[in-house]
Amino acid sequence: MKSPKERIIETTFQLFARQGYNSTGINQIISEAEVARASFYQHFKSKEDLCVEFLNVRHEYWFGELNTFLANEKDSTSKIIKAFDFLVDMNKKENFRGCSFLNILSEIPMDNIKILSVIQSHKADLRKYFFELLHDDILSDHIYMLFESSIIESQLFKSNELIEKSKRIATILIQ
Repeated sequence: MKSPKERIIETTFQLFARQGYNSTGINQIISEAEVARASFYQHFKSKEDLCVEFLNVRHEYWFGELNTFLANEKDSTSKIIKAFDFLVDMNKKENFRGCSFLNILSEIPMDNIKILSVIQSHKADLRKYFFELLHDDILSDHIYMLFESSIIESQLFKSNELIEKSKRIATILIQ
C-alpha cells in the first residue's frame, strides 16, 4: 500500500495532467488521495510546496525513464537519435500529456521563483544531458531545441509526426 505522501503525489500528477495546476485545489487533492488534511499539511506547507515536490519527483522519474530507455545504446549518436523514440514512447504511455514542467510554467506567474527555478533546473539538466553526449554547445543546444519543440508540438497536435521529423533532422546534424 502506498504511503499518504505517495498517494498525494500520484493524485497531484493525475489532477495536474487532467485539469492543470491552477484549477486543482488542495481540498480536491486531499479528497482524491484519500488522506487526512493533517497528513497533507504534515508533508506540504502549501500547494506551491506540493508543486515543487511533484516537479522534483517528476524530474527523477523522467530522467530515470530516459536512461532506462537508452540503456542498451552504445554511443552518443545512437542515444541522441533514440531519445526521440523515447518521446514517442512517453506519448504512448501518457497520451500526449506533454511536458509537466512546461504545462505548469504556462500557469504560474513569472515571479514565482520557487516553482520557476525547479522548472529551469530540469531544462538545464536536459541541455546538459545533450551537451555531455555531444561536447559541442551549439550542436547540443540545437538538438535540445528540436527535442523540446517536438514535445510541445506532439502535445498540441496529438501526433508523433514532428518528433519523427526532428529525429531525422537530428540524425543529419550529428552525423
